[in-house]
Amino acid sequence: MTPDGSTGTFLALSPELRQAVRRVAGTDHLLVAMDFDGTMAPIVAHADDARPLPRAAAAFAGLAALPRTTTALISGRALASLRAVASPPVESLLIGSHGAEAWLGPGSTGLTLDVQQKELLAEVRAILAEIVANAPGTMLEDKPAGVVLHTRQAADDVAADAVAAARSLLQDRKGVFLKDGKRVLETSVVNASKGEGVTFLRQVTGATAVLFAGDDTTDEDALARLEPGDVGVKVGLDFTQAQYRVEAPVHVAELLEALLQERSLAVAEEDPQEAQG
Repeated sequence: MTPDGSTGTFLALSPELRQAVRRVAGTDHLLVAMDFDGTMAPIVAHADDARPLPRAAAAFAGLAALPRTTTALISGRALASLRAVASPPVESLLIGSHGAEAWLGPGSTGLTLDVQQKELLAEVRAILAEIVANAPGTMLEDKPAGVVLHTRQAADDVAADAVAAARSLLQDRKGVFLKDGKRVLETSVVNASKGEGVTFLRQVTGATAVLFAGDDTTDEDALARLEPGDVGVKVGLDFTQAQYRVEAPVHVAELLEALLQERSLAVAEEDPQEAQG
């Protein structure tokens, strides 16, 4: 044990965060819910190229295998895209499209839109397609319940104009919901959020405490739903309501490794046979 009371050397984690990790690791049923892009994986120019950092993926898989521990990814990506790039452990639960899609294991039903939602989604896509046609460097991403306007490859002024145009045309349209992200504008015909995703997962798993980490403005919805005894971690230097902060995905890997170490010890101390099984 190190002089500060921790069981390993995790230099990127503040003493306060290390203490919080030790505390939450001792809960009866732990839910480890993570954003993916910018958290488990570095932000990349092309979304399909994103992959979790190996250390983060290994620690996440280790947590998934522990007794009374549930791992989950909560992402703005559609579930199909999230599975393709994250390759999550088979035990992990998935929340996609900012809470509009959920996978809780075999038998989970997919998202189904009614006729009106389908028609509205087609209208939204046509509006955004026209904007993209006149805004070099922007592109669209289709999701089951929405369309995303990506501006990461566009010049700043072009990106700002494209987002402003989209907002002007869509913000007052009934049944359309908008979310700002990092160089993206999310549109959806289903009103959902990562916060609702956290609350839903807490309920279905019976978790007694949650650790959530995320980097984007949309992750603030999830951080706002955390309860006393939970641990919220902001990745990056942007404003946040999270209690704790790390700078980059490489430090998220360190966070997960610390949590795996502490959770493994907590499980072993409570029931050695369960930890081995």
